[in-house]
Amino acid sequence: MIVGLIDSGLGMLPTSAWLKKLRPELDLVLLMDPDQAPWGPKPDDWVVARVLGAVDRAMAAGAGVIVLPCNTASVTALSHVRAHLGSAVPVVGTVPAIKPAAAASTRIAVWATAATTSSAYQARLIEEFAADRAVTPIACHGLADAIDRGDAEGVSAAIRAAAAATPPDVESVVLGCTHYPLVATEIVAALPSGVRIFDSADAVARQTLRRIDELGDGDQGTGAVTVSLSGRDGFLPASALAYAEGRLLAGEQSVHR
Repeated sequence: MIVGLIDSGLGMLPTSAWLKKLRPELDLVLLMDPDQAPWGPKPDDWVVARVLGAVDRAMAAGAGVIVLPCNTASVTALSHVRAHLGSAVPVVGTVPAIKPAAAASTRIAVWATAATTSSAYQARLIEEFAADRAVTPIACHGLADAIDRGDAEGVSAAIRAAAAATPPDVESVVLGCTHYPLVATEIVAALPSGVRIFDSADAVARQTLRRIDELGDGDQGTGAVTVSLSGRDGFLPASALAYAEGRLLAGEQSVHR
């Protein structure tokens, strides 16, 4: 089974690494877009077209399941991808883990990009799942970009700023950008002791496996990881190797021909 994962940058690594840990024999096709990253500030129609182009490349590589481990891609293009592929191909999107955080705590901070923090999408999620909770949105300026660059100093500075803006009495922090789990250890260290961290990578990976199992495909693959960079065959960028998830995936990567 080949799984195609689509994101503009390194935000796909946490979900991809969970898939590799949970089912090492899966073949993964990682479709990144370094030429046009980040997607967040781009117009919706542009994002949809870009995602659909990546979907077509994934399908040409033999993907049987498509995953969008990216909030921007999921919010903007998920319905379009499902319509494009039809019901025969499972498509799994990503939703920030506000619902489980609200079930476990009453005082919550949602760390996300500036665009997501100000979005109607995040506001709807908070209203739907945490209307009776004290929720503080925190715009983590520059954090995703620093993670994509592998810029440790930039990451630390962005985390310090976000932690300083977070109320000291929060019980939980939702990582509302798929990049952020890559630096979860540093985020935990910057927060008061006992604060719980919620992210969606594990849940998205497990939902992907459930959809694969529903297909009943006995061909589980060889465990290869293939990388596409804005449509070009390639390898994970050097910045990915700054993170344990990237190093795990790099050990299996190959070039699709």
